[in-house]
Amino acid sequence: MRLTALGTGTIALSAARACSGYLVEAGDVRLLLDCGNGVARRMAELALPWPAISHVALTHFHVDHHGDLPTLLFASKYGVLPPRSAPLDLIGPVGTGDLLGRLAAAYGTWVTDPGFPLRITEIAPGAPLTLSERVRLEAFAVPHTAESVAYSVTAGAHRLVYTGDTGYHPGLAEWATGCDVLLCECSLPAAMAIPEHMTPEQCGALADVAGPGRLVLTHLYPPVEDVDIHAAVAARFSGPLTVAHDGWRIDI
Repeated sequence: MRLTALGTGTIALSAARACSGYLVEAGDVRLLLDCGNGVARRMAELALPWPAISHVALTHFHVDHHGDLPTLLFASKYGVLPPRSAPLDLIGPVGTGDLLGRLAAAYGTWVTDPGFPLRITEIAPGAPLTLSERVRLEAFAVPHTAESVAYSVTAGAHRLVYTGDTGYHPGLAEWATGCDVLLCECSLPAAMAIPEHMTPEQCGALADVAGPGRLVLTHLYPPVEDVDIHAAVAARFSGPLTVAHDGWRIDI
């Protein structure tokens, strides 16, 4: 299983960091976790096989996590020859179908009828979804918006957990226990802490319980990059730590 960070930033627009998006490649599964603004461009820059994406999974409905979804659908319809014919599975929390309906009202019916099968699945926390013979996706409700979820991607014996946007939640740490990679939002410094997002100190506390093989921090607002993230995390978690950047990748 390979993870590529496409967008490690936030809605605080940055030349260096696109909005949220992560490509997971495992066997014949090409899973895009979130599809925020700038993610489509990053896939092209990195020469990644975006026409072969098989699944898109949204964590919640803030625009910095789904803003490039219409771009991806439009590009799949008109931006490749021959046009896409393979199905695309769109997965998300309850309300994903309604979100697509609102996007279609704004952009046109091609959003919901792009010329290839677009299959929408609203995933329930705790109900695993089989993506292929080897790959399974599971959701966990997290405190950010009413619909927000984290995702676990299991491929064979290996597991990636992506928190999406979340505040600190002890249950999330327990759910992520033993994962190979914990891809964790790290939005704000402690001086700017709010309940809906995580600080480096909270990321360390989460990882201290979860015990991942590697903690990978993402979704960084500019102020958090002005503090010593490594030192703040190390106060609670001494394992391998990466502060991700756009284009960073790891084989799990």
